[in-house]
Amino acid sequence: MSKRTYSVTDQNFNKHRLSSAQARAFLRKIYRYFDKNGRLLPWRRNINPYRVLVSEMMLQQTQVERVIDKYEEFLTAFPHFIALAEAHMPELLKVWSGLGYNRRALALRALAQRVISEHQGRLPSDLQKLLALPGIGRYTAGAIRAFAFNKPGVFMDTNIRRVYIHEFFSGRMNIHDHEIIPYIEQTMDLANPRKWYNALMDYGTMLKQRCVNPNRKSAHYTRKSTFKNSNRQVRGKVLTVLLKDPLLTMAGVIQKTGMDPERVKHCVGQLIGEGFIHTKGRYFSL
Repeated sequence: MSKRTYSVTDQNFNKHRLSSAQARAFLRKIYRYFDKNGRLLPWRRNINPYRVLVSEMMLQQTQVERVIDKYEEFLTAFPHFIALAEAHMPELLKVWSGLGYNRRALALRALAQRVISEHQGRLPSDLQKLLALPGIGRYTAGAIRAFAFNKPGVFMDTNIRRVYIHEFFSGRMNIHDHEIIPYIEQTMDLANPRKWYNALMDYGTMLKQRCVNPNRKSAHYTRKSTFKNSNRQVRGKVLTVLLKDPLLTMAGVIQKTGMDPERVKHCVGQLIGEGFIHTKGRYFSL
């Protein structure tokens, strides 16, 4: 499901205006839950921009539980931008293994290199500068600004969308994001957006566990495609066998993956084009 950052038109704002009392009541409700039940996640401790960046890149399309297992391992291997920028591909993919969507690891290393070359090793807080970096879209830029720099801004993920649909759109279906955004703007804690967005995330996670997923009412709702027998699975197996055997012919890659030869060849071609795999004569390597 897409993650976006928005601005609100006056028309939408007026259509979905809350009273100040309603906005305060909603804020108190979310904070009451968070103060009692907030998750003790590792990226919420010892906060700095690099740690927040790593967590946000890992959390793209990956469940929190899987990220928890990998987060500290990644920081131990690559504790800062310089270490990540200089990481060799096999080492980077080995540490990333288990998170899926390996393009994110490549984008994260490229981002680290850009931060060093263009921003003196400091992650920028400016929205447009963040959006210019590899692997950062509207949602991730907004999340980094809130969680790393405690700067307010409107952004939405599946958890945030779930909260506002549940609280403000009872009985509705086919709800568009532009209808939700005015509520986010009106209820945001401008003084502490970091705590506010963490609270929304945790409240949304609770709703998913306790009731039928409110996001099914969203006009943007789509079910995730299956991983088994997908190109993602083939690509992952190709990278896994090359991590174990640094030099393999195409026949060797096909044999060790045990998957359809034509699909393996197609995925190898993709991975070469994306910079994951290098060719050395008849052989392939990371």
